[in-house]
Amino acid sequence: MGRQLDDSRPIFLQIAEQVENDIIDGVLKEDEQIPSTNEFAAFYRINPATALKGVNRLVDDGIVAKRRGIGMFVTAGARARLIERRRAEFAAEYLRPLIVEAEKLGIDIDELAGLLRAERIQS
Repeated sequence: MGRQLDDSRPIFLQIAEQVENDIIDGVLKEDEQIPSTNEFAAFYRINPATALKGVNRLVDDGIVAKRRGIGMFVTAGARARLIERRRAEFAAEYLRPLIVEAEKLGIDIDELAGLLRAERIQS
């Protein structure tokens, strides 16, 4: 937990995304406990029900699981599943539109790859 919440998107989605990011980044490992909904609520100064909604989204997606009387824990394979899902979203959201636009401009795949390499070097 550490970043500011964005007013333009639902808070519960941001809570779920933050936990997902922490799993992808290795901050939270498989079988490790995530913060409680009360901890999220206190840290972000939000209603515990909102935090619970974000955590429940992770449960529904199989990213975390409840251990009765103990808390919520990252499930086995959660990181790999998240990376696979994010790659698919990346392709749909960025790559496909990029390819379509490149084709409109007469940029072939080799030239596009060169442009991407040049941009990566600059950033």
